[in-house]
Amino acid sequence: MTIKERINEDVRNAMRAREARRVGALRLLLAAIKQREVDERIELDDTAVVAVINRMLKQRRDSIAQYAAAGRQDLVDAESFEMELLAGYLPVGLSASEISDAVTTAIAETSARGPADMGKVMAVLRAKLAGGADMGEVSRLVRSRLTGS
Repeated sequence: MTIKERINEDVRNAMRAREARRVGALRLLLAAIKQREVDERIELDDTAVVAVINRMLKQRRDSIAQYAAAGRQDLVDAESFEMELLAGYLPVGLSASEISDAVTTAIAETSARGPADMGKVMAVLRAKLAGGADMGEVSRLVRSRLTGS
């Protein structure tokens, strides 16, 4: 079963169980997936769906930070609920040592010498780690390795 099929099934189950918050969050996810399919005129595979989910998770993290700064705990709770729900559709993440090994390998493959080579390294890692790691964290790790700090 693909991720998209699982999401559709979960929407039906949430509707039967009358879980309005869950239905709303899942419909937002399906709308984002459908929008990308319409924009690009393609049928999204699991990798592309994971990219959509990751983008939505990043939006939720940013929103939570802003709502927390504004003292809106009710909105923080709503966004946190959606984040937990979205994260449930991501594949199991890689461990820190696996990510570190992948970064080391990518740096060796690209013969990266410094921060100017970061783009080449990240391109290799994006292909290898898609959906399995937070690319923001990977980027910070690559930057620290390439700058020697």
